[in-house]
Amino acid sequence: MKVLIINGSPRANGNTVLALREMEAVFHENGVETEIVTVGNKDIRGCIACGSCAKNGKCAFDDLVNETAPKFKEADGLIIASPVYYASANGTLISFLDRLFYSSHFDKTMKVGASVAVARRAGTTATFDEMNKYFTICGMPVASSNYWNEVHGREKGDVTEDKEGMQTLRTLARNMTFLMKSIELGKEKFGLPEKEEKVWTHFVR
Repeated sequence: MKVLIINGSPRANGNTVLALREMEAVFHENGVETEIVTVGNKDIRGCIACGSCAKNGKCAFDDLVNETAPKFKEADGLIIASPVYYASANGTLISFLDRLFYSSHFDKTMKVGASVAVARRAGTTATFDEMNKYFTICGMPVASSNYWNEVHGREKGDVTEDKEGMQTLRTLARNMTFLMKSIELGKEKFGLPEKEEKVWTHFVR
């Protein structure tokens, strides 16, 4: 099994990565492969609603989004992690996720998702909710822990002192592993849930 990890921090070795390494150790102990894709330090523009992806199956802007889409397709789980900027996720990360989820048309049903917010003090729950919305619009179960998936620190290395936060992330990794393996067994026995044809409604002003 494999988990794709999206690092939304511009600091390749900052607190967000330290938090993710804590989860990686648990995944590896349980035989789950991981790969981290760093997004926060890249030049990623937002979606312009051009509709090109509907025709070509990929985003019109050929950058890290298109490079990551095949990795997402093959992964059993996806983790999104971000530092908190003004009670929100990193703007570059959000632009990346908007385009990644919208332009990749493969079925994401039952891929397991989890989000992690890293902050000095506050804004974590707003960021946590913001990132979880990407999972719940496309049939991805959201893995949970024993607390909201947040860890605190300002200077590099501070998160390692947040003992409760790091425990929350280890628990999250264990729960996510269990959920991915359970879903794999369920798919073998029962297949994926039946899908209805999509109904589209539009509000008329």
